[in-house]
Amino acid sequence: MLASVSTRAPQTINDLISPQLAAALDRLDLSSRKTFAGKLQGERRSKARGRSVEFEDYRQYVAGDDLRHVDWNVFARLDRFFIKIFLEEQDLALHIAIDASRSMDAGNPNKLIQAQRIAMAMAYLGLVNNNRVVLWAFDESGLRYLPPTRGRTGVRVAAKFILEQTRGGAGAGPRVETGQTQASAITLFSTFTGAIKRLAQVRTGKGVFVLLSDLLVPEGYEQGLSLLNGGWDTTIMQVLAPGEIDPGTELDGSGGRIVIGDLRLTDAETGRAAEVTVNGDLLRRYLRKFEEYQANLTAYLTARGITHVVVRSDADVGGLLLGDLRRRGIVR
Repeated sequence: MLASVSTRAPQTINDLISPQLAAALDRLDLSSRKTFAGKLQGERRSKARGRSVEFEDYRQYVAGDDLRHVDWNVFARLDRFFIKIFLEEQDLALHIAIDASRSMDAGNPNKLIQAQRIAMAMAYLGLVNNNRVVLWAFDESGLRYLPPTRGRTGVRVAAKFILEQTRGGAGAGPRVETGQTQASAITLFSTFTGAIKRLAQVRTGKGVFVLLSDLLVPEGYEQGLSLLNGGWDTTIMQVLAPGEIDPGTELDGSGGRIVIGDLRLTDAETGRAAEVTVNGDLLRRYLRKFEEYQANLTAYLTARGITHVVVRSDADVGGLLLGDLRRRGIVR
């Protein structure tokens, strides 16, 4: 996979989400396989029972119940008091974490730009439906977050965070600290596992959690991803470039095929270099290893109740949300 390509990074909110896509998303909402109790009244069904327009059940009247909830039609038939129970509608917490590490800032098209656009679309979906949205970004420099925000007024705030905080930590948003010096905190979060561990420790409540990452982790993904359960409805969107899925389709900056032959490759994460001879046999071995890696990853996530979605960096974001994610019940 190409370490860098000449792709223009998003500069404005319209680069992250077009007005046309935003209008289409206005008709959708987030979906969750689990029911959570929210903190504020919103548009999400909760197990809590309260006042809403959606009837659920009856129960017998007890002293002190609000007489406005008595079903007088039932009383007229049975000469007994019954209280109508309604489902309480409460808000949903949506946490979106963006892996902005060096391996993500690569590919043709660029994987990080694709992750930024998906994160913006998901955040927009949560905000316009009046849910609490929290954004996270992590890379080699640390873990950053956008505190909970709600409503359409939060859309530009979310866009600003994504534009500024997924560029190697160049922005000035809140940084998660540990009570140590900032240098120590940076060391702590220098790995995927360290960032996910800290994120799992400081997130509060329950809700939907979405992680955008290529999951190409030098130390392995298992320890980090094992921390993402804890009652959350978790979805991993694995963003991969076409050249990672099939190196035979990799293009150079001018649109030509990558040259077969002797190459010197440098690992974007570790900086280690290796000299390899690329030929048909090596590409076939790579594909076998890649398919094995993906099968093991899917099995690992499925066993833990985590949804796994593979997203190509050249996929249309609108098609992803309106098509694949809708069919899989992640949005509705």
